[in-house]
Amino acid sequence: MHLYEILKRPLNTEKTTDLKDELRQYAFEVDLRATKPQVKEAVEKAFNVQVLSVNVMRMSRKRRHYGRRVVYKPTWKKAIVRVPANQRIELFEGV
Repeated sequence: MHLYEILKRPLNTEKTTDLKDELRQYAFEVDLRATKPQVKEAVEKAFNVQVLSVNVMRMSRKRRHYGRRVVYKPTWKKAIVRVPANQRIELFEGV
């Protein structure tokens, strides 16, 4: 898997903003097949930072109703990446 296929998009919510400000942790949606070492390598190459730790979790599918029809949003994977205090990812700054 290519490094730029691993990171799908950054996650920007109130909770991830608090993590960024207090603990220097950044959240990304990643490919379901991605492992922790692959996520670490992808973030280090894409944003030119050192990664201290990676936490990965699978988010279960969600059930939604459209009228009588029931549909499911797919399962996806979230990665939370921790960087040192003297580094930051510029993509998240100023948001």
